[in-house]
Amino acid sequence: MMIHGMASANLTESTTRQIREVLAGRRRGPRAALLFAGPAVIASIAYVDPGNFATNIQAGASYGYALLWVVVLANAIAMLFQALSAKLGVVTGRNLAEMCRERFPAPVRYLMWAVSEFAAMATDLAEFLGGAIGLSLLLQLPLLAGMAVTAVATLAVLAFQGRGFRPMELIIGGFVAIIGVSYVAELFIAPVDWAAAGRALARPSLPDAKALTIAVGIIGATVMPHAIYLHSGLTQNRAPARNDAERRKLLRFSAWESVIALAAAGAVNIAMVIMASAAFHAGHADVAEIETAYHSLTPLLGGAAASVFLVSLLASGISSSAVGTLAGQMIMQGFVGFRIPIWMRRLATMLPAFVVVTMGVNATDALVYSQVVLSLALPVPVIALVLFTRDRAVMREFANGRLTDAAAIAGTLVILALNAVLLLQTFHIAIPGLAGA
Repeated sequence: MMIHGMASANLTESTTRQIREVLAGRRRGPRAALLFAGPAVIASIAYVDPGNFATNIQAGASYGYALLWVVVLANAIAMLFQALSAKLGVVTGRNLAEMCRERFPAPVRYLMWAVSEFAAMATDLAEFLGGAIGLSLLLQLPLLAGMAVTAVATLAVLAFQGRGFRPMELIIGGFVAIIGVSYVAELFIAPVDWAAAGRALARPSLPDAKALTIAVGIIGATVMPHAIYLHSGLTQNRAPARNDAERRKLLRFSAWESVIALAAAGAVNIAMVIMASAAFHAGHADVAEIETAYHSLTPLLGGAAASVFLVSLLASGISSSAVGTLAGQMIMQGFVGFRIPIWMRRLATMLPAFVVVTMGVNATDALVYSQVVLSLALPVPVIALVLFTRDRAVMREFANGRLTDAAAIAGTLVILALNAVLLLQTFHIAIPGLAGA
């Protein structure tokens, strides 16, 4: 079972034939590897979504380059779990939500579905609002008008999924490239202290208690529940293996793609922090909102820098919102075997954003609250993924080795601990040793 719509048209016969030649060992080289690229590129958009913009801007403005190492740590954890998710899809031919439906008792899986569905909607809220904020600021539109235009743009992107895997992969890859190029341009405009940035990466530190809270937010905005579900769905039937030898080759390609795609996303996040540090830390350390960042960039670095910032935010919002909708559809179909037309799901998940704005809730506050929801939901897919990928009854010889298993368990514990800190801080519950955070 594949993602509805996106799987209605598979790879072309020519591409499928070329993939078979690579798996059979008759074709090699970089162009052969590109045949397997796509799933991690789509998943990587979750790591440069508007939630990342918000946390990275706050980190750079408040603490300069000091928290760059946190971005690197968050991406390392993300690489591990995305690679495990892709492996689950390749080996089992099932996505994570389907495995939960097959392996867990009904009460557990329905609870998991409810939590995961709520997280998908919260993710969609943040991503849709982020794109709308970017468009409204770029074109000087009211936020509601920006939301309407963003809705149309997102539906236009989703319309391409019926054409098969490749068009959607290329479109999302194009958006990722726009975000990346935008931040490369920002680095040339901003007065970056590269020596200080290098020292921050080499010597991890937390300047004070508040820095820990921001660090937790960076990790919470980076490791996303819907991306973990989605990656397994993107690999499960894209290039089906006929035997274990082919599965091993697919896993190698998948692992390398995950590393490369998420390394690129990590580089964008690093660039976000560096830009915020260079632009805001000296004299504007209180910048914490996307709108404030935009309005501050114009007098500090000029209109070009501000416009590039908004273009990257708009690309992030539209693409991540489309991908979030695909993930939500896959979660519903995997857990309960029920699906609705993708456009209907898109419209339904946009409604909360319109309700939030018409009620007068601050859009950036809504982004922050959505990250809290994601923190609550994150343990569900992470724990399930670790349980499945270490289980030899599920993965056979492809079950996690000792080192991978230890890293996955350690990553899970880090996520659980840091998200617990984030939630306690959000609800103003005192934590020993974190007074004044």
